[in-house]
Amino acid sequence: MSKILVVDDERSVLGAFKDLLGGSHEVATTRKAEEALKILEDGPCDLVVMDICLVGMDGMQALRRIKQQDPMLPVIVMTGHGTMQTAIEATKLGAFDYHLKPFEPAEMLAAIDKALESTRLARGRVMLDPEVPDVGSGDAIVGRSACMQQVYKAIGRVAATDATVLIRGESGTGKELVARAIHQNSERAEKPLIVVNCVAIPDTLLESELFGHERGAFTGAVARKIGKFELAGGGTLLLDEIGDVSLGIQAKILRVLQEHCFERLGGNETIPVDLRILAATNRNLEKAISEGTFREDLYHRLNVVTIRIPPLVERRDDIPRLVDYFLDRYSRELKIDKPLVSQDAMARLTAFDWPGNVRQLAHCIQRALIFTRGYPIQATDLPLQDEATGEPSVDGDSIRQALSEIVRRYLVVYTGERAHEQLIDQVEEIIICEALDRARGNQTHAARLLGLPRPTLHAKMQKHGLDAKGNTQNS
Repeated sequence: MSKILVVDDERSVLGAFKDLLGGSHEVATTRKAEEALKILEDGPCDLVVMDICLVGMDGMQALRRIKQQDPMLPVIVMTGHGTMQTAIEATKLGAFDYHLKPFEPAEMLAAIDKALESTRLARGRVMLDPEVPDVGSGDAIVGRSACMQQVYKAIGRVAATDATVLIRGESGTGKELVARAIHQNSERAEKPLIVVNCVAIPDTLLESELFGHERGAFTGAVARKIGKFELAGGGTLLLDEIGDVSLGIQAKILRVLQEHCFERLGGNETIPVDLRILAATNRNLEKAISEGTFREDLYHRLNVVTIRIPPLVERRDDIPRLVDYFLDRYSRELKIDKPLVSQDAMARLTAFDWPGNVRQLAHCIQRALIFTRGYPIQATDLPLQDEATGEPSVDGDSIRQALSEIVRRYLVVYTGERAHEQLIDQVEEIIICEALDRARGNQTHAARLLGLPRPTLHAKMQKHGLDAKGNTQNS
């Protein structure tokens, strides 16, 4: 019979575990972490199930102490206030699993059975106590849904390693944020994180961007250029949209992964590299392999660990929390009082399918704040689609009308020629981002929506430092 120690400051939770486990396991319970440590000192246990929020010593401190005393003892942590950072920290400290309260009894029983099996396999093996780095500041990844909890746990498990990670998900789901979270929680956190958006750089320039070049390597190469692989030395390199890289450059990336070295274009010097590579894509790489546009050997090198970011439509329960987060963020940026959101507006936000995912939701909230100026956001302030056709309600006329209305409202507050110019620039950037979102990054389509020639749109994107996704390139 296995001995399980349950630590929780709620008597009802302790009673529930005794009812759940008492028939098949020996169950010890306590409401304090200090008492739990004494119980573990008095005799061995096979598993600890512990809440994070405890009176006195908290669960994180206790988890650290338990792992110092017995690295092989599995600990399942629980919390009623799950965030990305607590999930990552608990996993990095060595927690076997992480569960939100209230939990399904069947899911908890399955986790307990798995942990006890791990104990049986691990007993007697020598295991070094790993050095646990301090947890850095949290990233702005919002969500408490079950699928996001899996993402958080995956980040925690992979962050402390040097494993190559393939981050997959639709456009706008937050793949780069996940990459940043992995880097910031890794032992390379003090070194640079370099992001290369492979689809935003023409193929003729991407090779030089990645590997650098020597003077005279090609026409226009008037000086040596240090590439991103070299700049990321000691740190992390994110290859965003790796699925759109040409086969020739794929072969060179594969060599770096295999041999940890490369040469600059036009050079003979072999340059060793010590860095971690993360890759992100919204493409179906398996299909690309079958079509001959992606190397299978590179796929297997990149796919050591895969983290899938769910689209927003799969986690609608997170939308109210995301809305609140973006209202906080943009109301501060725009110096507007944070408004309320009507029930009808929230219902519409939650019901919408969000083809542009979290990025589209962010732009929607930003635009609604500009229109409402701190007054409650109503459903009519959210022109997500045309009710009759189901198509996005964006065209050149509506964009120009919206711009005129926003300017009129802002000029009540802002005065002066410079303020007027800044206002126009800010609104122009928001509208271009919205058009790019709705056009899924297709600049020709976005220009058509805005009623602009494509070269004019391209010039405006360069002016605001925007890429095809509507992201600021220098941020």
